[in-house]
Amino acid sequence: MTDNSTAGPAPALFTWEFATDPYPAYAWLRENAPVHRTALPSGVEAWLVTRYADARTALAEPRLSKNPAHHAESPHAKGKTGIPGERKAELMTHLLNIDPPDHTRLRRLVSKAFTPRTVALFAPRVQELTDQLIDAFVANGEADLIHDFAFPLPIYAICDLLGVPREDQDDFRDWAGMMIRHGGGPRGGVARSVKKMRNYLAELIHRKRENPGDDLISGLIRASDDGEHLTENEAAAMAFILLFAGFETTVNLIGNGMYALLRNPGQRARLEASLAAGETGLLATGVEELLRFDGPVELATWRFATEELTLGGQSIAAGDPVLVVLAAADRDPARFTEPDTLDLSRTDNQHLGYGHGIHYCLGAPLARLEAQTALATLLRRLPELRLAGDPGDLRWRGGLIMRGLRTLPVEFGTPSG
Repeated sequence: MTDNSTAGPAPALFTWEFATDPYPAYAWLRENAPVHRTALPSGVEAWLVTRYADARTALAEPRLSKNPAHHAESPHAKGKTGIPGERKAELMTHLLNIDPPDHTRLRRLVSKAFTPRTVALFAPRVQELTDQLIDAFVANGEADLIHDFAFPLPIYAICDLLGVPREDQDDFRDWAGMMIRHGGGPRGGVARSVKKMRNYLAELIHRKRENPGDDLISGLIRASDDGEHLTENEAAAMAFILLFAGFETTVNLIGNGMYALLRNPGQRARLEASLAAGETGLLATGVEELLRFDGPVELATWRFATEELTLGGQSIAAGDPVLVVLAAADRDPARFTEPDTLDLSRTDNQHLGYGHGIHYCLGAPLARLEAQTALATLLRRLPELRLAGDPGDLRWRGGLIMRGLRTLPVEFGTPSG
């Protein structure tokens, strides 16, 4: 670790003030303690990795396992390192918790549903959902872009992909809403929502076995890899994590992205001019820059050392948890020119917002499609779009892994389109 004896005390982490703007604290860590052991709000101790080069190494390091069984702590502590309720609901065998060869097998079974070519076929439905949501509030002249738009859009989109019937999708919206409150709801509410979702998915899988359709759950049931089918637990866990990982990240990408555009009017004006000219290049590079600048995933999901290793000059003991701080790595001045500046035309932009290595985000093509469609349509259909109220009054959701606003109140003028 870098000698920080003259750097002053380490900044406070995981406070409400930190949640509002964690970047100064991450800059301090990058400079003075790039691989830093700290106690998390749950009481679990973990290493935080903040420099880009170290982060990229850690994300691809095979000795850092995704399997919580490698955590050296007690079973009680192990229960604090994943999604609340997933252990009791028997939803642990998903891509975020397993290593090769099981990871390789399961990822191959679902990867066909998320290729850019396959996702492109889904583009008209994403545009339809986007317009329907905007239609519901456009005449009001105001909206909460999180509650009214960024939250329901990916929920309904991933439900359509999975094959959840339209009449059941509002139930999924309710369960998902509880899951992203991160402690803001009733005690035990997240675990109860996970259990309800697990029970529903088990029932849906049985129904799809009898009457398969042209959807992802039906595809999971039919899928085989060298003759090896998914078990029912694997299918349920896969559907669960595709929903969980596929909606909250996109909620935050749209919300954080629009907030960044509203706070950077020059960049927003460039994007609006580009879209008005019928161009798509700046929209594509812009979404990647919004991912880098203030992305939806602040820390990569948990990793556990399977043996002693050295990372960033620090010795990591076997069984220690490691959390890669994507938000810090993606603002590392050793990798990005003027990293604290939003530049929608940035092309040298190998950000880590979707991860790196074998756990690179499977749903990246879908997230790109949803974010590009959402931001372009909002800017086109809501003229004079502006924040309603003081930015200092906005609150960020608690939680360790994700970064997203609770609300994003906006006002706008007479709609068009």
